[in-house]
Amino acid sequence: MQPDSASSTPPPAGPPIVSLLEIATAFGRIGTTSFGGAVTSWMMREVVWNKRWLTEDEFLTGLAMAQALPGVNVVNLPLWIGYRLAGVPGALAAASGVIFPPGMFIAIFYAFYAMLSRYHETALALQGAAAAAIGLSLAMGLRAARRQVRKVIPALILVATFVAVGVLHQSMLMVLLALAPISVGHAYWEVKRL
Repeated sequence: MQPDSASSTPPPAGPPIVSLLEIATAFGRIGTTSFGGAVTSWMMREVVWNKRWLTEDEFLTGLAMAQALPGVNVVNLPLWIGYRLAGVPGALAAASGVIFPPGMFIAIFYAFYAMLSRYHETALALQGAAAAAIGLSLAMGLRAARRQVRKVIPALILVATFVAVGVLHQSMLMVLLALAPISVGHAYWEVKRL
């Protein structure tokens, strides 16, 4: 995990100039080196802290949009980031990078898994990888939550969402339909106040 000082320093003013090859390569590396739910955490580390293509706030805004829109977050977010960096070609480069290299890796992995699945150690290795991925996702979630709990209304929405989905096992769609308008309305009111 990078120190807070590294993530709080903004990137240079204005959108960075990033080639399509850089975008595709970065997202290809993200897709092939992150496992389970850790893809988003790895994207944040690479795009915000290492490459400094986006600020943490910009990344979290994109993450919120990726989660609120239909589709898979790990594809929606690269589409958004790529578009921010280089328009439609950037979106296609980012999505291709995060989809195709890992897709080839998964096909090869499944062939090996079919051969190794009868060994107990294979299941243990996958459980270990899953635990690490959950830890990375939790770390990113806590980091994002920490940025939102600075104000009462966002903190209440965060807690209500967690309780509704995590504790009461309510439908994520229903929770989103109920709480998203409140959250968007509050954000709009905050912007208008400034």
